[in-house]
Amino acid sequence: MPARNPFAEYENNKIMTASPAEITLMLYEGAIKFCNIAIIAIENGETEKAHINIKKTQRIIEEFRNTLDHQYAVAEEFDKIYVYLLQRLLQANIRKDKEILEEVNMHLRSVRDTWKEVMKRCRQA
Repeated sequence: MPARNPFAEYENNKIMTASPAEITLMLYEGAIKFCNIAIIAIENGETEKAHINIKKTQRIIEEFRNTLDHQYAVAEEFDKIYVYLLQRLLQANIRKDKEILEEVNMHLRSVRDTWKEVMKRCRQA
């Protein structure tokens, strides 16, 4: 019988009970985390680890693009942001460029913070 992992159970329950808005926030947090890991990996010369975490960041952003609801005008603006971030991540991965990743992370934090503010305002409404 496998050992019980309370932390893993907590994380699973957190995801399973989260609202779509909370899941979106978790995904932004994940993209930022993976981008940070890639930056540190580049600093340490761990190119494979950097590659893996850049790809994880890309997959999250691709998922955001795939789930945009284009019946709303704002979706086009988000799509432009996501396309730009994906292009920069590709460049960062090819060059193993920490500065590009720091730029991407700055944009991800900005969008995440905007999302948090939207969630806060929705709760207050």
